Amino acid sequence: MKKINELNLMEAAEGLKKREFSSVEITKACLSQIERYDRKIKAFVTLTADHALERAKEADEMISEDKEKAFEKYPLLGIPYACKDNYSTKGIETTASSNILKGYIPPYESTVTARVKAAGAVLLGKTNMDAFAHGSSTETSDFFKTANPWDISRVPGGSSGGSAAAVASDMCIFALGSETAGSVRGPAAWCGITGMKPTYGRVSRYGLIAMASSTDSPGPLTKSVEDAALILKLIAGNDPFDATSSPSEVPDYPAKIERFGLKGIRIGKPRSYFGIDLETGVREVVENTISKYEKLGAEIIDMDLLDPKYSIAVYTILQRSEVSSNLARLDGIRYGQDRDAFGMEARKRMMLGAYTLSSGYYDAYYSKAQKVRTLIVEDFNKAFDRVDLIIGPTMPSIALKLGESEKSPMFGELMDVLAEPSAIAGLPGISINGGFSNGMPVGVQILGPQFTETKVMGAANIFQKNSKFHLQKPNL
Repeated sequence: MKKINELNLMEAAEGLKKREFSSVEITKACLSQIERYDRKIKAFVTLTADHALERAKEADEMISEDKEKAFEKYPLLGIPYACKDNYSTKGIETTASSNILKGYIPPYESTVTARVKAAGAVLLGKTNMDAFAHGSSTETSDFFKTANPWDISRVPGGSSGGSAAAVASDMCIFALGSETAGSVRGPAAWCGITGMKPTYGRVSRYGLIAMASSTDSPGPLTKSVEDAALILKLIAGNDPFDATSSPSEVPDYPAKIERFGLKGIRIGKPRSYFGIDLETGVREVVENTISKYEKLGAEIIDMDLLDPKYSIAVYTILQRSEVSSNLARLDGIRYGQDRDAFGMEARKRMMLGAYTLSSGYYDAYYSKAQKVRTLIVEDFNKAFDRVDLIIGPTMPSIALKLGESEKSPMFGELMDVLAEPSAIAGLPGISINGGFSNGMPVGVQILGPQFTETKVMGAANIFQKNSKFHLQKPNL
C-alpha cells in the first residue's frame, strides 16, 4: 500500500475529500520524507516547514466547514508541493540558486505561484536548480549539486533538477519547474516522471526570474499526465502583468484529455531525431513506445525535420544574448549582492551574449540566428500539415554521472539537442517515462503545434493508461 506522500495529485485530492487523511498528515509525511532523504538527494534550497503546516491547518479547517464547496473553490486545497527557486515568492527567499541573490526576499508573488496558492496548495519549500537556470544537470547551482533519486551517483537533469528529484523521491505531490530549452522535459526524463512544457505564452512569466525571455515557459513536474493537466489548467491564461501571455481561452485540460482518442491521429517519427548519437537503450525504449502507440490505434508516419543540431547554434546565440540583457539588472545596487558574486557559468554566458549583441557582430550572429529560428518555425509548420503530433526521445542518453558536465562547455546544449528546436519554435511538449535502460528511466517526448496541449497530454495520458512505467519508484 502506498504511503500518503507517494500518492499522485488526483489520489491525494480524492483522499482529502474523503477525509481518509488530513492536509497536516500528508504535509508532515512529505516533510518527513524530506528530512529522511534530502541529505543525500539535496533537492531543496529552502524549506518552509512552519509556513506549510500553518497552511495545512487552514486547509483542514476549510475542509471541515464544507468540503464540497471548499474543493470546488480550491481544487488544490491542502496539497503539498515544491517550487523551483526562480519563482518570486513574497516573503520567502528566492535566489535562483545563485550567490548574487542570496538573502533576497521578493516583495511580490509570481503569477504562477499566486495561482497555485489561490487554488489552496501548500508550499513545502524552494528547490535547487542550475544557477539562473544556466545548465542541464543542476550541477551549476552556486550552493550544491542535486542527485538523481534513481542513482545518487548520477545527475537529475536541469535546470529544474531539484523539482524533478523532489517529485521522483515523493518529497512532494507535485512541483513547479520552468523551461527555456529542455529544463522541464530533461529532468522529467532523467528522473522518470512527467514534465509538461506548455506553448510559449500559455503561462505567464511574471515573477519568474528571466533567463531567455523569448523562450521561458513555466510548467509542472508531476507523477502523472492527469496531474500535469490539472496544474496547467490552473496556472495557464492571460495575465495583464505579462504582455507575452496569450489571451486565448484555457481549455478544461483534465476533462479533454480523458475524452481524447488516438483514432485518426497521425504521429510523426522524425528521422533526424533518431539519426543523432542515441544510446542503444534509449533508442530501444523509444522504438517500443512508438510500436505501442501504433497498436493503440495511432498512425505512425516517418518524416523529415531539420537536423536538431542546427538548433544548438541558434539557441546558444539567442539564449546568451538574452541572458546578457536580463542579468544586467543585477547591478548590486537595487537588490542582491555585488556582481562579483556571479558564478562562472553566468559570467561566460553574459560575456558571449554581450559579444553577439555588440556593434559589428549583431548582424553576423544575433540577426542570423533569428533568421534560422524562423526557418525552424516554418519547418515545424510544414511538418504539422502532415501529422498531428511528433514523437521522439527526450534526451540522447540516460542520466549521466555527476561530473560529466564539466567535460564540455556545451554540455547543456548537447544534452538538450532534442528539446531545443521545439522550444525555439514555442511549441508545447511533454516528457513521459517510456521504460528503463540499465535501471534508469528513459524519457519519450511528444510535441504538438502551438496551443495543442490537449492533444499532447491526451496522447501521453493514453500511453500511461496502458503502461506502468510511470508508477515505478526509485529504491531510496
